[in-house]
Amino acid sequence: MASRSELIESELLLLQYRQNKPGALEKLVKLWERPLYYYVRRLLNTEDEAKDVTQDIWINVVRKLRAVRDPAAFPAWLFKVARTHAVSHFRKTRLLESLPEDGFSGEVSAWDANDVSSTLNAEELHWGLSQLSPSHSECLILHFLEGFSVEEVADIVGVAPGTVKSRLHYAKKALREVLEKEAQCDEQ
Repeated sequence: MASRSELIESELLLLQYRQNKPGALEKLVKLWERPLYYYVRRLLNTEDEAKDVTQDIWINVVRKLRAVRDPAAFPAWLFKVARTHAVSHFRKTRLLESLPEDGFSGEVSAWDANDVSSTLNAEELHWGLSQLSPSHSECLILHFLEGFSVEEVADIVGVAPGTVKSRLHYAKKALREVLEKEAQCDEQ
């Protein structure tokens, strides 16, 4: 999740890039390469595919970077571009699982200790996310791990905010069930 200072640095670097300041693009890429790779890696589930697709994403981003109107919106724009590329790649290699629009409109509570075990480590969380459908894990990653708002996730994913809320609700439930089932298997 990007901190406030990283978001400000990102805006500054984008503005510097537009003014042709040397090194601004490299610093911008360096700032976002790990979170972007992590996101793509979780969407595609294999390192080799994720590396190739992430490289393609950066090529496309550099070509279109001057078109970003609001520097503050760069992170959401970057992840939207990444999603488009990852989904396109995924469709070329497999059929993308689609979920029905279920119209859930309830409020989604923050991710807290009641949602998953407080002793959960990063490896268990990554494994749990890999067990979910792509659209569910994507919403969890974008909202809780990358820190995008429901509205920003909706823009990135290309669905209504209510659909994002629904996916978050059901994804949290599914993740909890997957992790509890795994914990029960480990105890036996």
